[in-house]
Amino acid sequence: MGFSPEPINLRAARPEEYRALNECLDRLRAEAMPEDPPIPHEERLTRWQSQPSFVVTRDWIVWNPERSRIIAHAGCGFEDAPENRHLVGFGISVLPELRRQGLGTRLLTEVAKMAAQAERTLLLTDTNARVPAGQAFVERLGAERGLEAHTNQLLLSDLDPALLRRWLDEAPVEEFELGLWEGPFPEAELGAIAQMIEVAANTEPRENLQVEDFRITPEKLRAWEKPMLAANTERWVIYARERRSGRLAGYSEVFWNPSRPEILRQGGTGVLPEFRGRRLGGWLKAAMLDKVQRERPEVKRVRTGNANSNVPMLRINTQLGFRPYISEVQWQVPLEKVQKYLACKA
Repeated sequence: MGFSPEPINLRAARPEEYRALNECLDRLRAEAMPEDPPIPHEERLTRWQSQPSFVVTRDWIVWNPERSRIIAHAGCGFEDAPENRHLVGFGISVLPELRRQGLGTRLLTEVAKMAAQAERTLLLTDTNARVPAGQAFVERLGAERGLEAHTNQLLLSDLDPALLRRWLDEAPVEEFELGLWEGPFPEAELGAIAQMIEVAANTEPRENLQVEDFRITPEKLRAWEKPMLAANTERWVIYARERRSGRLAGYSEVFWNPSRPEILRQGGTGVLPEFRGRRLGGWLKAAMLDKVQRERPEVKRVRTGNANSNVPMLRINTQLGFRPYISEVQWQVPLEKVQKYLACKA
């Protein structure tokens, strides 16, 4: 095929480019999530235009011959930070009827060029079982499985109210108290919050991923909030604080957008290592679900991502009624191997 990738700046594209890309991504989303509503154009637009300045991104699109629609897209990026300077994440998507015709390889060529220019040596991507073409593509590259995971889903109609009440009643209220942050994090505690999230995130399973610890700063937290707020996404964070010391001990966060009122996304849930084994994780999750049922009655499904090896969190989620929804894999492949694959295709 003669279609050629063209660069697109998602922070400042033309209106017709935004519209065509949104239509393309809606089709791809319908393939992977046919039961979900499309993401509104304005929501994607505000996210694209609100990306943090320390995130370096490059994107490419492929138009059909009439330039009436976009038929393929690729994006890659990384944080400009002292750690993980060997990594670049990427994603390639082609409309189903146009796969296995060389478009993915053409887009991969652009990704590899960008990685080489940035002196990044390891490429990361993810696939899910609902779109098997993605796994077939990365396996042809010689990518290896870095982390096996699932999106797990809880139907709130299946939640056992007796279990929820028992977990709330058995909570260690003598040692800890719960609090709530809605919207932006409070400025006075931003440093402590960043430290807590950093420790919790860096102690999650990584399996075979060749990834270093990430540094999370107050500045990063504020920058990540910007696209979230711009897209009209509401965040609730319930946190636990040790009464004796006043230290933050753990947290659980959820995200809700009025354009998808029946779906709640469970973000991170973490307890600092020195406070584990005291039923804080279950308490935080139970308190959040109790609040959601009382104050967000329109929510019917709660979804969360878990590494298959994250046994403590999976134990909590399984007891609450979360069940596997989509099987996912995070892959890694050295740039050198990608370049050899592309050379053979040339």
